[in-house]
Amino acid sequence: MKRRGFIKKSSFLGVSIGIPNSFALEFKEPSSINLPIVIATWDVKNATKKAWDLMNDGLSSLEAVELGCMVEEADINNQSVGKGGHPDRNGDVSLDACIMNSNGDCGSVVYLKNITHAISIARKVMEETPHVMLAGNSAEDFAYSLGFKKENLLTNKSKKDWLNWKKSSKYKPIINIENHDTIGMIAIDKNGNISGGCTTSGLAYKMPGRVGDSPIIGSGLYIDNEIGGAVATGLGEEVVKTVGSFLIVELMRNGYSPQKACEEAVNRIVSKKNSDYKNFQVGYIAINKQGETGCYSIHSGFSMTKYQDNLNKNYKSNYYN
Repeated sequence: MKRRGFIKKSSFLGVSIGIPNSFALEFKEPSSINLPIVIATWDVKNATKKAWDLMNDGLSSLEAVELGCMVEEADINNQSVGKGGHPDRNGDVSLDACIMNSNGDCGSVVYLKNITHAISIARKVMEETPHVMLAGNSAEDFAYSLGFKKENLLTNKSKKDWLNWKKSSKYKPIINIENHDTIGMIAIDKNGNISGGCTTSGLAYKMPGRVGDSPIIGSGLYIDNEIGGAVATGLGEEVVKTVGSFLIVELMRNGYSPQKACEEAVNRIVSKKNSDYKNFQVGYIAINKQGETGCYSIHSGFSMTKYQDNLNKNYKSNYYN
């Protein structure tokens, strides 16, 4: 039996996928689409422009994803990524990030402090160590060994917000905090190779040491150069429970369009017994090898930025609730 036929008749994560014939498609090389393409969570046109320009000049999707994500990490007005991110309950800013290239190699950092560009350290973990993930002080020391400089990531604004929060110290995930969250980016370069990255400072006022989905390969991000890629944003705990990004890519492997795959991944969350989905947000974006894209979330307010054909646009997501 051919592999694809076997997968269609088997189960995935204990649940039969049951691919409808109407979703079936043949995966072909993207010779007829206009490359490069970059997509990202939320309205991050500066980041997608940076990534697209680099690929249009001939750089790889991996270079584009790293440097594109760095735009948001350096933006102190973005309080959910990099420098200026919201701190944990103790007032410390800690970052999570991962990156994955077209060969399936990946790198990740969790609970990284004092380094703005977590996405760059994740890439160094991928390329210069035998590991996939480094955490905490060890990740920070690794960054210093590479020449990265120590920085205070807590800006005056984020500190002021934290001090105001401490007056009540109530912890509750906020849907679409500032209409922004993690930045996740996927790019296809002129050679048709796909890479992705994801970087965040995590939930505002989280417990120290908390890690969400963003640095977890398969949850916050997954890339398969034969099929496509997906990235998540929102309440990471819920994404981890369903290994959402891997699920989307596997659904695309089995014939789902990126849009249908994103919708099914959200359905897996909201259909879980005792899911409190009305009180949290999760959003997914995805792209397949043909350049088709998908974007879906639990609630309104989520969006995807796409740069293709020299056109950089932000699109509001369809949503479940």
